[in-house]
Amino acid sequence: MRAFITGVAGPALTDEERRFLRDAEPWGFILFARNLENPGQVRRLTAEMRGAIAREAPVLIDQEGGRVQRLGRPYWPEYPPGAAYGALYDKDRRNGLSAARLGARLIAADLVPLGIDVDCLPIADVPVPGADPVVGTRAYGNEPAKVATLGSAVAQGLAEGGCLPVLKHMPGHGRATADSHKGLPVVDTDRATLEVTDFAAFRPLAALPIGMSAHVVFSAIDPAGPATTSAIIVRDVIRDSIGFKGLLMSDDLSMEALSGSLAERARAAIAAGCDVALHCNGNISEMCEVADAVPVLAGDALRRAGAALAAKRAPRPFDSRAGRAEFINLMAAVWQPAPENA
Repeated sequence: MRAFITGVAGPALTDEERRFLRDAEPWGFILFARNLENPGQVRRLTAEMRGAIAREAPVLIDQEGGRVQRLGRPYWPEYPPGAAYGALYDKDRRNGLSAARLGARLIAADLVPLGIDVDCLPIADVPVPGADPVVGTRAYGNEPAKVATLGSAVAQGLAEGGCLPVLKHMPGHGRATADSHKGLPVVDTDRATLEVTDFAAFRPLAALPIGMSAHVVFSAIDPAGPATTSAIIVRDVIRDSIGFKGLLMSDDLSMEALSGSLAERARAAIAAGCDVALHCNGNISEMCEVADAVPVLAGDALRRAGAALAAKRAPRPFDSRAGRAEFINLMAAVWQPAPENA
């Protein structure tokens, strides 16, 4: 296995992609809306990807709810943004936690039958006034303890449904004044403040099996580069201060926050301490460049990858229809799905 996760271009593998996957042996895969047409097609695609490498590799997706939701109507239900759970939590703490856990359990019930077993959720980012809205309503709130508590409930719901959670975006994207998809965010906040705000939201979630790095520069700690490519941030903040011991994956290497060629980005992320590099856009030439740049999984990275997959459990018995009805009822005070014919 090589130390990367890859996307593919469309709803079925091309012959070129099939050869690439067989030869490159990625650790896992990630799906986007371009790959998703209907349940039968998605099941075929996930089986086809795994078949190309003859291994039950993890298949990831970003299925948060709100504006980050790769699976949608007419085949899959709508989910609220993270801020809706935070709003309900403020009204009734118990109901907020129940809704967050149940919403994630329902998402897992959508994903696992499709062959998708990793969801890039929960978000522990803590937004501040004036920050870029790229996080915005995706966040559970602006208080670290509240964010961590709701994030824990979401992770629990996913795990109960047989889906591995991914903690993102470490060590925090909430203060970023730019969207890292489009440019490089620089946070100038002093470390003492970061320790009790941004980083504090991640610490209670540090035992989760997989985490994702942020393409954000924290100038008070390492002004030379974003967390994804900063050995100082990975070592001193993510691993030490936050205490994260799981598999660390980069955010998408093709985002414009990073500079250099795809190979340079991949090598920099691995050298900084990311265990696996993530490449999402399905561009076959870029996929080949990343695959050639990353190492074979070995040592601590291989151990953490194995431990992450070993953390997955079979789904607990669950009545999705009854759960959905309960979820809609819980959320009614703060969120309602759009009408079916909207």
